[in-house]
Amino acid sequence: MICVAVANQKGGVGKTTSAINLGTALAATGSRVLLIDLDPQGNASTGLGIPHSARTHTSYDVLVGDTPVQAAVVPTRVPRLDVVPATVDLSGAEIELVEFEQRTHRLDQALQRTPPRWDIVLIDCPPSLGLLTINAMVAADRLLVPLQCEFFALEGLSQLLSTVERIRARFNPGLSILGVALTMYDRRNRLTEQVATDVRAVLGKVVFDTVIPRNVRLSEAPSHGLPALVYDHRCSGSEAYIALARELIARLPAAAVAA
Repeated sequence: MICVAVANQKGGVGKTTSAINLGTALAATGSRVLLIDLDPQGNASTGLGIPHSARTHTSYDVLVGDTPVQAAVVPTRVPRLDVVPATVDLSGAEIELVEFEQRTHRLDQALQRTPPRWDIVLIDCPPSLGLLTINAMVAADRLLVPLQCEFFALEGLSQLLSTVERIRARFNPGLSILGVALTMYDRRNRLTEQVATDVRAVLGKVVFDTVIPRNVRLSEAPSHGLPALVYDHRCSGSEAYIALARELIARLPAAAVAA
């Protein structure tokens, strides 16, 4: 299994939307995908149509209670896409994890014990750089960074990249950045274009060519418990995520992607 953390400490940048729709696109290619919802808000779980009654075991139980990953998995309506759901219980995990000696490695240890039923694991991180996100980065092989095209984008990105370097130095030297995905792109806004240009000037080829536009259908889909790619596969947002998935697949090891 290859593990990709979808992270940015800033909220509202499209992390969950990206995780859900990229997971759906990867599953459509034939890959077996597991999405781990590591955000206490549980938006990825809700966006994939997982009712609270079905969240018997969650990512909280995996991190704090030693529940095996496979015991917490819930299938979604998307073939080959499974999810480890989250509930608000996860909000207390940051405090409870402090008591564990290997507090930064709890998720990594759980995944190491997991049978290789999936090709790709996506981790939807919370909007912070606390112990939950650190656990995701320690467990991950690659980092995918959704970046909103707005004024403070680069400032927040520099903080995230500094954290990545510390994680590499102390815990996970194999962690690398899969790419930066520009989200909420509005061609009518001159600032959006300027931010995109600045990000590409600083990061170069790390930034994906595909940009994710602001799109009403992307916003509507979670309320129906569906990925946008299922809710309306012809909308501009879905088409953008399909294109982004193609780029992502090209950057992943061939063994992680189904033929």
